[in-house]
Amino acid sequence: MDNTAILREWFGRVDSEKTGSLTAPQLKGALAVGNLDFSLSVVQQMIRMYDFDRNGTMSFDEFIALNKFLLKVQQAFSDLERGRGYIIPGDVNEALVKIGFSLDSPAFYSVCESFDQKKNGRFRLDDFISLCIFLQSARNLFNSFDTAKQGRVTLDLNQFVYCTANCRI
Repeated sequence: MDNTAILREWFGRVDSEKTGSLTAPQLKGALAVGNLDFSLSVVQQMIRMYDFDRNGTMSFDEFIALNKFLLKVQQAFSDLERGRGYIIPGDVNEALVKIGFSLDSPAFYSVCESFDQKKNGRFRLDDFISLCIFLQSARNLFNSFDTAKQGRVTLDLNQFVYCTANCRI
């Protein structure tokens, strides 16, 4: 059975109401079965990140896109966790670069501080995924304002309010 067939079977089991889409609570429960425990707000952010039709739920195609992202993040984590079950900030930085995020030191340490749930310098997989979800969402939002693709944006107050309202995790 190929990966898409496995994912379709899994999606069908989680889509208990057979609507063809998953709600945030359904996705949260399904991820928890795989030992990935996220707050509902992080799961909602996952859905927003890949909700191409903007209906507030996750279709199978959107789920495939999320799955690809999560596999990439999990692989970067696995490459550096060395059997410990966690990675430390230096590993986090290396993993982020592998995924395609390059942050300066102040931004990097700020996100590390925000996503180090136990404040012990150890990032479990779900902490690292939450951090990556935040960064990808921030990148998506930034790119929507960086229409000239220069890596810089200028925002007026309304745009800033929109950004802060849409970057909640």
